[in-house]
Amino acid sequence: MTKAEVISEVADKTGIDKADVQATVEAFFKVVKDSMADGNNIYVRGFGSFVNKKRAKKVARNISKNTSIIIDEHFIPSFKPSKTFIQKIKNSKKIQELTHS
Repeated sequence: MTKAEVISEVADKTGIDKADVQATVEAFFKVVKDSMADGNNIYVRGFGSFVNKKRAKKVARNISKNTSIIIDEHFIPSFKPSKTFIQKIKNSKKIQELTHS
């Protein structure tokens, strides 16, 4: 499902104008990105957490040049779904049908 499809579905389910839904969704994503860039994590009860995960310094290989590369410690964005979100997916009949067909 694309962002445009999500916007259309939210507009259909709420009766809110598509342009307003789009502005809200875009603002939500901007808040998430800006907050995480500032080092803040975001917790949405019943949905999940947007967190910055720390990656340790490591030595990697460039196999095409056969050289070592040092990758410094850094952070990457990550999403951790809530327990209720995980349970909803586990108990989804459609997901079970997809995996057993």
